[in-house]
Amino acid sequence: MYDVKKIRKDFPILQREVNGKPLVYLDNAATSQTPQQVIDVIVDYYQNYNANIHRGVHALSQEATDKYEQARQKIQKHFNAAKSREIIFTSGTTHSINIVSNGFASLIKKGDEILVSAMEHHSNIVPWQMLCERTDATLRVIPMNQEGELLMDVYDNLLSDKTKLVFCNHISNALGTINPIEEIITKAHSVGAAVLIDGAQAAPHLIADVQKLDVDFYTISAHKICGPTGVGMLYGKEEWLGKLPPYHGGGEMIAEVTFEKTTYADLPHKFEAGTPNICGGIAFGAALDYMNSIGFDSIAAYEHELLSYATKELLKIEGLKIYGTAKNKTSVISFNIKGLHPYDIGSILDKLGIAVRTGHHCAQPIMDFYKIPGTVRASFSFYNTLQEVDVLVAGVKRAKAMLT
Repeated sequence: MYDVKKIRKDFPILQREVNGKPLVYLDNAATSQTPQQVIDVIVDYYQNYNANIHRGVHALSQEATDKYEQARQKIQKHFNAAKSREIIFTSGTTHSINIVSNGFASLIKKGDEILVSAMEHHSNIVPWQMLCERTDATLRVIPMNQEGELLMDVYDNLLSDKTKLVFCNHISNALGTINPIEEIITKAHSVGAAVLIDGAQAAPHLIADVQKLDVDFYTISAHKICGPTGVGMLYGKEEWLGKLPPYHGGGEMIAEVTFEKTTYADLPHKFEAGTPNICGGIAFGAALDYMNSIGFDSIAAYEHELLSYATKELLKIEGLKIYGTAKNKTSVISFNIKGLHPYDIGSILDKLGIAVRTGHHCAQPIMDFYKIPGTVRASFSFYNTLQEVDVLVAGVKRAKAMLT
């Protein structure tokens, strides 16, 4: 039986108050909270074996190295990558995407086309625009409909022998839409294009099997899945990672350095220049352990219950409109109330101890599509409760009454 009360005890921050009210944290799409089990791992690292890795013969360095590489193996197993060297530690999804976009600058030429979906986070738009500016390639957009679903028939027509790369998020951070990435990947491969999937929003809700998906690149950030900020993962097929040049130069990513020539290290170190976020990587692995101990099937079922209940109750409020009504979506609700600015609603909710996100959610093209300045976004996690949904609904009603 799913015991949310027991789970909530693992998160110290959920016990605090904001503005004299119990915290209702509904900004999980921006970052999840961190359980005590992961906090303990972070403290243990700095208290007991803080040392640089891969370089020292002393005991602390060897212990830190072992823990760090064990975390890499945990991530490999979680996403079912074929080899641990296909897992690159990065500072997060944005860093991961930039490694790939920078690397493809030497593989893309004028006349090539790359496709990106209309519902991307800015971190999966801007790097590709920069790539197109450097290479004279053309960026084409897979459009979406009013429900927040990609128009797959248009995608079919956009694909051609000119298509070299396709980029899409697994789940939209602004709308909660779960995109049909299996179909996207298969069709892209049929024309010889590589595919990068931004899994930042998917990782908290489901497990992506990268071998089953046959995806070329997959990215996530640890802070979305109960881990620390400043660390993430780039998965890449070994054949593709071998083709891409290093993104950063420095220590660790080298095999041999002379003033005449430098040769680069093998994977994964080729892309991991400098001292990494050692503690972050270890805590990343601990966060996956924690979430797997609860079970992603249980998490998905419970979050669907939260989503269904919150959708039903919010739609009872006159003038409230939800953006993103795809048949296949996860626990994100973006909404506005007619005549009210989302920032004003969010500010009042904050006074009531309710944390939501307002604005364009780093997905401005989506807001332009709907011709709105932004939305109020409530994003639910496995530690939220139905009672917190009731507090949110009451808060929205109060905000509406105060602003009209």
